[in-house]
Amino acid sequence: MEIRFAGFGGQGIIRSGIIVGRAASIYDNKFATMNQSFGPEARGGACSSELIVSESRILYPYVTKPDVLIAMSQEAYEKFKPNLKKDGILIIDTDLVKLKKAGKLFSIPATRFAEELGNRIIANVVMLGFFTALTKVVSVEAMKKTIPESVPSRFVELNLKAFDKGFNYETEMVKSRGSPPDVDPPRAENF
Repeated sequence: MEIRFAGFGGQGIIRSGIIVGRAASIYDNKFATMNQSFGPEARGGACSSELIVSESRILYPYVTKPDVLIAMSQEAYEKFKPNLKKDGILIIDTDLVKLKKAGKLFSIPATRFAEELGNRIIANVVMLGFFTALTKVVSVEAMKKTIPESVPSRFVELNLKAFDKGFNYETEMVKSRGSPPDVDPPRAENF
């Protein structure tokens, strides 16, 4: 599974790749490799994190055609959307990305949820919860073990709440539409 997290510096894009990669490799006994990229502006500039998760050894460590694109900024969406696989999954922050024609879309107001929880900076962890529930690339248990190891101790509880908020948002959507998560849901717009 090839995954690209993209947004701007300060959103926790690199940390998102680290958290999912660590959860997959340490707790789900999978193989994972990650690369990162960010502009010279650092905070506020474009950045991305590329992650490959596999059941077997990874021979080429770079994402070529992502299966999943998580776009947390308009610039990230416009830059990376053309490389998404034809049937790939696009996950966006509905507060920050306005769509043009694309493919299979799933959305969550991650920034709004993070603000409701008290800190906009945890929007990436809200997105990770949603991503985990939707794709099942890594287990929820692995993510909940990895998050406390990946954030400052004083923010562990807040980050776990953020993860649960995103995870529960997707699982509630599944319940409300009455179909299993592996079936294309009605809100997955073909864009």
